[in-house]
Amino acid sequence: MISVKSTNELSPKELIDILKARVAVFVVEQNCPYQEVDDDDYNDLHVRLIENGNLEAYTRIINKGDHITFGRVLVVEKYRKAGLGTKIVGATIEEIKKRFPNQPIQIQAQAYLQEFYAGFGFKAISDVYLEDNIPHLDMLMN
Repeated sequence: MISVKSTNELSPKELIDILKARVAVFVVEQNCPYQEVDDDDYNDLHVRLIENGNLEAYTRIINKGDHITFGRVLVVEKYRKAGLGTKIVGATIEEIKKRFPNQPIQIQAQAYLQEFYAGFGFKAISDVYLEDNIPHLDMLMN
């Protein structure tokens, strides 16, 4: 089941489940100490794939004014290799198009996922650069 809620709509348990999964992936697994919870978390939309009460995959959507972005794309480790990354990104793009029609979608993708995002119609608009010591590039979908 896909669920989309603003931060204020999340229960404390839902919020903690999200933050726990994000820290596990982006700080612990990637060995990348950085400010994982940030000011965007006050106002973003949380897209969750939940089955049997368990968070399996997640993204967040952020309205940047002149464009929409999404990030913190993750699949919880024990649910990987089942196509859930494609499912959560597809659901995220659908939600953006529904809530923000005709807005461009621009993301900061980890460089090794360039072809994955190209499969959804994203095109690279920058060279590869380091963000928190991880190679990234900017990608756009009009």
